[in-house]
Amino acid sequence: MLAVIQDSLRDSIRGEAERVGPFLVRFDAHTDNVFFNYAVPDADATPTADDVARLVAAFRARSRTPRLEYLRPFPAVDAALAEAGFAVDQLLPMMAVERAALRVPDVPEGVALVDAASDDELADLTDVQHRAFGVESVTREVAIERQRALLDQGGLLVLAVADGIAVGAGAHTAPQRGLAQVAGIGVLPEYRNRGIAGAICGELTARVFAAGLTPFLETEPDGKAGRLYGPIGYRTIGESAAISLR
Repeated sequence: MLAVIQDSLRDSIRGEAERVGPFLVRFDAHTDNVFFNYAVPDADATPTADDVARLVAAFRARSRTPRLEYLRPFPAVDAALAEAGFAVDQLLPMMAVERAALRVPDVPEGVALVDAASDDELADLTDVQHRAFGVESVTREVAIERQRALLDQGGLLVLAVADGIAVGAGAHTAPQRGLAQVAGIGVLPEYRNRGIAGAICGELTARVFAAGLTPFLETEPDGKAGRLYGPIGYRTIGESAAISLR
């Protein structure tokens, strides 16, 4: 399943990516944030030193940090990047769930989960995610454009509302190779530890299955794999590597 997930992640950026040797590269015109600017190696990539040098030059020309995201094991890419001085930033658990194992948590009292679709909802959802993850803000126009693009591609955005304000958010990506990634689940600090994140994840996962797709997600190596996603039915199947050159 890891190979299919890697193919789906590659497909998810293919329409907007640039090719640099055996890599597809996504550059975001609005921000230099490393999470929005990264390369993904081809499935059969065996990069040479020249390939990696051209990749680095492409990032530097746009004032972006050279960075890659891919699933391990991938020894040929690992070796080429290490030789060029790249270092591992993160190794994130990659998780999947079987339909029979899914346990959807109840939505906490006083919280409503809504499908974000209006401009205000898309802007609120972006604001929640950025505040939850400590990511720099973007303009309202950019926020709406970015989120609506995900919807137009077939993804889903869920907003958690409590006390009349947006307090949590999450998404699943557009279908790729029969898969959809559950991602971007964030809750404002003052509303954490109430079961909101689990409810959002459970809702998105159920919706992926309802669409006839298989869900997967990657998470931080901070205990969430067992504390948040394990009770929903997810299990770790591998690692996602984020590797950069500073």
